[in-house]
Amino acid sequence: MASLVLEKFRNREIAARVLREIRELDPRRKVKFMHVCGSHEVTITKFGLRSLLPDWLEVISGPGCPVCVTSTAEIDEAIELAKRGYLITTFGDMFRVPGTGTSLAGARTDGADVRIVYSVADAVKTARRNPGREVVHAAVGFETTAPTTAAEVLRGPPENFSLLVCHRLIPPAMEFLLASGEVALDGFICPGHVSTIIGSKPYEPLSERYGVPQVIAGFEPIDVLLGIWMLLKQLREGRREVEIGYTRSVRPEGNVVAQEKMAQVFKIVDKKWRGFPTVPKSALELRQEFEGHDVREKFDFQAKGIEDFAKGCRCGEVLRGLIHPSECPLFNKACTPEHPVGPCAVTTEGACNIAMKHPTAIS
Repeated sequence: MASLVLEKFRNREIAARVLREIRELDPRRKVKFMHVCGSHEVTITKFGLRSLLPDWLEVISGPGCPVCVTSTAEIDEAIELAKRGYLITTFGDMFRVPGTGTSLAGARTDGADVRIVYSVADAVKTARRNPGREVVHAAVGFETTAPTTAAEVLRGPPENFSLLVCHRLIPPAMEFLLASGEVALDGFICPGHVSTIIGSKPYEPLSERYGVPQVIAGFEPIDVLLGIWMLLKQLREGRREVEIGYTRSVRPEGNVVAQEKMAQVFKIVDKKWRGFPTVPKSALELRQEFEGHDVREKFDFQAKGIEDFAKGCRCGEVLRGLIHPSECPLFNKACTPEHPVGPCAVTTEGACNIAMKHPTAIS
């Protein structure tokens, strides 16, 4: 089985060597690492990496899908605004995520004007082309996409353009998982895209407070395997620090210009994540000087989601790393990518969607 999986690798010899060294770092106990990136889960599952790892080593998926952790209340806000006649723009992976009773796709079927865009800039262009309409963009994503939202705000969008800001920050969620003690983790594979923006420094307090090693990894299969090896090497050597394995893209200081734009436009607030309670200092909102483009302030509007998940859906436990997708009783039965019950089955970064699309790669 392992030899068949390795055939998918461009650098099979290097991968085989890394796997040998991983096995040689056997700590004689169970080890559990978590990644918090949907793209990492795609690589791990598509290339069957879990089937290559020794039995004592487990790599689980965490809250790495920004659409999946967007709260039910925020989805419901977007749906309610659409029903009120506003023109709603959103990214494609947000379109079919279920709210309390329906989705933005369902709202459009019922006659609402909901349009998929590829960027915040496209949403602003939509507002300029429709000066008689209030255009609301559902701004979703982690630190990777938040700078693009900030950049458009600083450029000065038209008065008829508003934002439903749903941006989240990754390090606070990682700290929440460690502090809760709900799942015992021996280390984190940190997200490559997010880290390109924030660098490695925001993760350092986690290693200092909780004694966990962390490695920022890239997205090729060999990148992930090297990240796992680097984490195991830290454990063997008794180190608990943040290392950058994705050096071709990530610098310790990150993208300073992007960080400055985010700081200009956003303030950091506590916010509930889907599948989580309120996570301290884990989300972004527009600063007071930009409230003219904040749909919640502009129209004194806020909806409330009733339930995070439909009955039987265990997406919350998947997002917190407590179970693998296949352990949910609805997995690939009542819940499929074509007919999703929970958010993790909708988007290409959702762990359930990934597992359903690559079933033969699951160990």
